[in-house]
Amino acid sequence: MAHRIIISGGGTGGHVYPAIAIANALRRIEPGIEILFVGANGRMEMERVPEAGYEIVGLDIQGIDRKSLLNNLVLPFKLVSSLIKSRRIIKEFNADAAVGVGGFASGALLMAANYLGLPTLIQEQNSYAGLTNKSLSRKAEKICVAYDGMDQFFPSEKIVFTGNPIRRDAVATEGKREFALQIFGLQPHKKTILIIGGSLGARQMNGYVLDVMHELGEKEDVQFIWQTGKAYYEDMKMMLKLDQLIPGNVKVKPYLDRMDLAYAAADLIISRAGAGTISELCVVGKPVLLVPSPNVADDHQTKNAEALVAKNAAVMVSEADARDTMIYLALELLADEEKCAALGTEIKKLARLDADDVIAREVLKLIK
Repeated sequence: MAHRIIISGGGTGGHVYPAIAIANALRRIEPGIEILFVGANGRMEMERVPEAGYEIVGLDIQGIDRKSLLNNLVLPFKLVSSLIKSRRIIKEFNADAAVGVGGFASGALLMAANYLGLPTLIQEQNSYAGLTNKSLSRKAEKICVAYDGMDQFFPSEKIVFTGNPIRRDAVATEGKREFALQIFGLQPHKKTILIIGGSLGARQMNGYVLDVMHELGEKEDVQFIWQTGKAYYEDMKMMLKLDQLIPGNVKVKPYLDRMDLAYAAADLIISRAGAGTISELCVVGKPVLLVPSPNVADDHQTKNAEALVAKNAAVMVSEADARDTMIYLALELLADEEKCAALGTEIKKLARLDADDVIAREVLKLIK
């Protein structure tokens, strides 16, 4: 009889893509396995998971709204209804185990799974564990981590160092540079800087690029791929009057469907420091300038970035300094070929390609 696994969580690409990678690995190992995703209504997993070929059920749940206390009044009611729905989903699906990857839906589903005595596994992507996962870890059988020193958050006997699952197709860059440059309309004799703000984009980073847009057009030996995020693309377009004012050496994209080509074209990457993105950047092995977002729980992006900086595998600039320094520091770094080569070598040492397989096997061990 085929095993039945529930994978819960999402909200951002940093949670969704590892979840899909784990599901793909489970299918590779056990082709007949049945997998059901549980996400949060209105979040990106409700679109991305079906695109990847999996069924998903949505919970009406949200996180704490730090801007509006009024919105938080409905949180207890949404949590209770999500717990009730999660119990029903688990029973109807007749699940053998549950996996939580972080995000709003993950907490409710795993709490319900623990209540029903279902074996659970947590996949913690960041170097600093959040309150929900620390709480869930007390009843979890296994906790798969990507950074050293996670025993400060979790029981050491439950920890398995696996690295973060990545989108294998996104990091398959070998031999694609020439084709990638053609697709983006870039010049092969110029160096390329890729600017990415995570799967949803980053408003502040977009602002920093806008501030120096006129200067970027004067860089004759450098060109740029700038991913704004779908939510901000129309704003950028309006501010730039895209077709008229944007320099020819700056390619603006709302979303990058082919990350492999974006990575292949890049000589240097400016990025937020989400755990999933960092894991991909380690495999890509190119020099990276990290600008951690301060608008995340426990400032975990800064801690992720600091873990790489400590190993001379990346350069970091804080949000406070980014407006004045981000682009100029990237250009300075790009001109230092020796430094770029060293950064590429060190970040590549941290790459883990098989995290999805390792985690999938840990999931199957829970059942057997």
